Amino acid sequence: MRRFKPYPAYKDSGVEWLGEIPAHWEALAVRRLIGRIEQGWSPVAEDRLAGPDEWAVIKLSAVSKGRFVGDEHKALPADLAPDRRYEIREGDFLLTRANTPELVGDVCVARGVRRGLMLCDLVYRLRLGSEQLAPSHLAYWFLSRAGRYQIEVDARGSSQSMVKVSQGHIRAWTVVLPPADEQRTIAAFLDRETARIDTLVAKKERLIELLQEKRTALITRAVTKGLDSNVPMKDSGVEWLGEIPAHWNAMPLGQAMQLVMDFRGRTPLKLGMNWGGDIPAISAVNVRDGHIDLLLGVNYGSSPLHDRWMTQGPTQAGDIVFTTEAPLGNVAMVPDDRQYILSQRVVLLRPRPERLDATYLFHVLRSRAFRQGVESRATGSTAEGVKRRYLMSMPVCVPPLDEQRSVSAWLGNQVSTLEQVLPATEQAIRFLQELRTALISAAVTGKIDVREEAA
Repeated sequence: MRRFKPYPAYKDSGVEWLGEIPAHWEALAVRRLIGRIEQGWSPVAEDRLAGPDEWAVIKLSAVSKGRFVGDEHKALPADLAPDRRYEIREGDFLLTRANTPELVGDVCVARGVRRGLMLCDLVYRLRLGSEQLAPSHLAYWFLSRAGRYQIEVDARGSSQSMVKVSQGHIRAWTVVLPPADEQRTIAAFLDRETARIDTLVAKKERLIELLQEKRTALITRAVTKGLDSNVPMKDSGVEWLGEIPAHWNAMPLGQAMQLVMDFRGRTPLKLGMNWGGDIPAISAVNVRDGHIDLLLGVNYGSSPLHDRWMTQGPTQAGDIVFTTEAPLGNVAMVPDDRQYILSQRVVLLRPRPERLDATYLFHVLRSRAFRQGVESRATGSTAEGVKRRYLMSMPVCVPPLDEQRSVSAWLGNQVSTLEQVLPATEQAIRFLQELRTALISAAVTGKIDVREEAA
């Protein structure tokens, strides 16, 4: 940001939370700049993607951070007469009216629109009614911190997962506008700079994918083939395991378990027990990429609640937590002996120490082979899940204990090397995303003058 200079003169915007704006800019209510706000259509779409010549309705994800994602739309039934009023046209200004708190109010100008693409009911189309307004500049305004502030203040919902903004909210929001030609200049500058940032983010996201694929491949080979490529092999009798070392066994997971705690659909709150205390409750949302994340929507319970709820006893360091639904198949190891409360959509597994090493089991559950087996037994129409009896019947490879520990030690070294790169790459992505938002915010509020940069 240091390379940019400010505008020559500023004035009070008249909006407390906005502060000063360039002297020749205006702060206006959105209602002065738009005509109609049209809500989309809610047809019963088919559960498949539309072909290029079929009528289709957009997914909510088509409106994404200022970009129109013009593919992967749901097909409409062939016998359904489309309502042409909802067909999206090139240059339409779209805004999501309902979504998660982070994504509600996301916007884009529709570009590259094919014929027969319909607006879904969770998206508004704003008819821009003023020549003072460049659509791309307005889109960047809603992506800025100032624009997002208004959206987040007004978003309402009955749950944390879905909130909405109304047409009245949109009309009351404030927009800061330079002259139309300057809007286009700023938008062109931001198009160029955000494209550069997005390219860097995409490269780093691809690096993460490759690192994760390599990690999964290492784990899968080690827990299904072992570390010695010269040992005799035998058919496991299980399609997704294939051949395994001849001296290994394949047994149902349940036969190797000392304890199974199943909390798939239950929480203390659902059974009339109130939260309140300092003992964290682990649900599926907290089981991340190999670890437990207590920064994500954690409830806390008291010691009496813990004792009433955890009837099979407390958790122990080394216990394995496996998510049974939404999402399916995430795995973490309990890191310490502090008290935890198990909550919904998770199963806790404690292996028999004479049969299965806990760290080895942790790796088995993260392997591609185990995931393929679980997914083959998953059920559910809205969110895939696996029932306990199917999970316990899943075959797992069981080498001798000393070999399990050798595999775990080798994987510990190999995986830790890869995982040291992942946090730094994820942090770089967060920095680039913050830089993108900061650049947009500074440009559309006039904190920086980019007119020369855009020339």
